[in-house]
Amino acid sequence: MPSVIALDAMGSDRAPKPEIEGAIQAARHHDVRVVLVGPEPVLSAELERHPAAAELPIEVVHASEVITMEDKAAQAVRAKRDSSMRVGLRLVREGKAVGFVSAGNTGAAMATAKLVLGVLPGVDRPALAAVFPTAVGTAACLLDVGANVDCNPENLVQFAVMGEIYFRSMFGTRRPRVGLLSIGEEETKGNELTRDAFQLLKQLPLNFVGNVEGGDLFSGEVDVIVCDGFVGNIALKICEGLAFQIFGLLRKSINSSLASQVGFLFSRGALKGLKKKIDYAESGGAPLLGVRGVCVIAHGRSNANAVKNAIRVAAGLARARMNEKIEQELSAAAVIA
Repeated sequence: MPSVIALDAMGSDRAPKPEIEGAIQAARHHDVRVVLVGPEPVLSAELERHPAAAELPIEVVHASEVITMEDKAAQAVRAKRDSSMRVGLRLVREGKAVGFVSAGNTGAAMATAKLVLGVLPGVDRPALAAVFPTAVGTAACLLDVGANVDCNPENLVQFAVMGEIYFRSMFGTRRPRVGLLSIGEEETKGNELTRDAFQLLKQLPLNFVGNVEGGDLFSGEVDVIVCDGFVGNIALKICEGLAFQIFGLLRKSINSSLASQVGFLFSRGALKGLKKKIDYAESGGAPLLGVRGVCVIAHGRSNANAVKNAIRVAAGLARARMNEKIEQELSAAAVIA
């Protein structure tokens, strides 16, 4: 049976166009059935522009309200009880979908997920985990990247445990190396939050390698990097912006100094490969770890390809029973009070 994924069709900056096009691509190329959640008249009108969608496993569930990027998360969750976010997450809670995807307001998505789905035992705050490539061809995971702007040391401990389980399950690494993002490698470096978190982390049965600096994010020498959501979100967006600026400069340089058509074709192929590695649209979105259900948060500027891949990621996490693994291992380890 195809995995059923509920998609907040009104989340992205250009909704619902990218969501509907991404849903069509996901339903066509992946073993999924997509439930588009949002105002039925709006979604049906957009679907009519894609006649092929009628032959695909796509349906619409009506939600009369939309949480915007300008809405304050706490207020929107309470006031907009029939939002596309809340209705979509309700489908997961009721077992009508195995996962939820939104490119909408991150704070509202986390708050709504906590309210509708609840959190796993021992987890105070869910965390967003972003996966990115390293210089040695491996992957690394950074969390939290935006769900929690204010954290205490115990929150960072929870993020470390969940990130380690997630990385081990997704990439098969037996003992992932866990690092704490700080301003120096020494144990005494950092602010009060990182210094206190360091003392707690070194007592856990994790492969904790100590503090790591910003330059270590892509080195491949650490697998899971832990920080609060304020620092993590800034770090992630700096990396995204820098990567695309470098990509643009390389493309301009190559185009202006080509010596032959063969060189052009070779360089264009290399650039396409580089772009695919660094493009957030290829990773789809970040899973919200720690809630009772699969929830993937995509970039607000997501295009159809990003939405398609976010749906793919959600379906993959559901099939891998990621939340069950996290809950079981947290319970077995008994490392979080």
